[in-house]
Amino acid sequence: MGPFYELVTSELLLPVDKALLTELKQKNTKKIQKIDAEILDAEQNGRKSEVCQAFRKKSEYLCQIGDKDAAVSAFHQTFEKTDGRGGRIDLVFNLIRLGFFFLDHKLISANINKAKGLIQYRDWESKNRLRAYEGLYKMATGDFKGAAALFLEAVPIFGSYELMSYEDLVFYTVLSTVYSLDRPELREKVMRCNEIQEQLTGGGEKGDLIPIRQYVDAFYNCTYDQFFIMLAQLESQRLKFDRYLAPHYDLYSLDMRLKAYEQFLIPHTAVRLDMMAKDFGVSIKVLRQELGCLILDRKKLNYSIDDVKQIILKNNPVPTEK
Repeated sequence: MGPFYELVTSELLLPVDKALLTELKQKNTKKIQKIDAEILDAEQNGRKSEVCQAFRKKSEYLCQIGDKDAAVSAFHQTFEKTDGRGGRIDLVFNLIRLGFFFLDHKLISANINKAKGLIQYRDWESKNRLRAYEGLYKMATGDFKGAAALFLEAVPIFGSYELMSYEDLVFYTVLSTVYSLDRPELREKVMRCNEIQEQLTGGGEKGDLIPIRQYVDAFYNCTYDQFFIMLAQLESQRLKFDRYLAPHYDLYSLDMRLKAYEQFLIPHTAVRLDMMAKDFGVSIKVLRQELGCLILDRKKLNYSIDDVKQIILKNNPVPTEK
């Protein structure tokens, strides 16, 4: 991975081991020259299938060593040499995965659209694979609602193990559906989904699904003090370190706290701040401060706070002119 080593040291301003880099470049040059010789031999002897195989071999090797631009160019060349629709679709999926590795959203988006144009109506396997790819892309760009819809479709028929594990799919599905679905939909599509609940009940291979199970249970059962604990735990232990979720974890956390406040407040016209603070497991001061910010800055909560009576009141809707 000489090219990737060079990229990382450049971006992080790290010292370069020049002897190591020279050695890696020499090995890569030797390997690529060997593959190019295979391509030339196959072309000269008119072996079309072997030409395609050699081009693909070169594309995959450039991908493995982290030379993104060269790999993209080689995959495009391989695409032109490939006749079968199935083979071309596989190459496009390769390009999408390459985009995910480098978090190149432009590359991912372009090839998702390309895959949609290639996949025929009855090609269910490719369509199912693409759902997981597009769902992951939407989540990586902060579109949790779009991701949730695609993940829910992917769960029963998942087959994109080259992209992520089934356990990761269930984790991302639960995380995005809690964010985007209302409570009745959450009950129908998640709490009563056999495939999701089977994974959550098992807790995952190493127990990694236990926190997300406790998180969705707490939200659905309205145990808000436990929900806040699980949200903070997910944020500090998983979301911050997930390469797709890290850019959005702070906004996700804020929006989920807002959603919990709304779910709590909807049935009431007035609530005592001390009682609400007790249910959420926070101090009155912390609750007052956050509710105030949501009411004033984000204008998401149609409530007002009476600091004298220490209550939060639902505002009357503004009458519309007829």
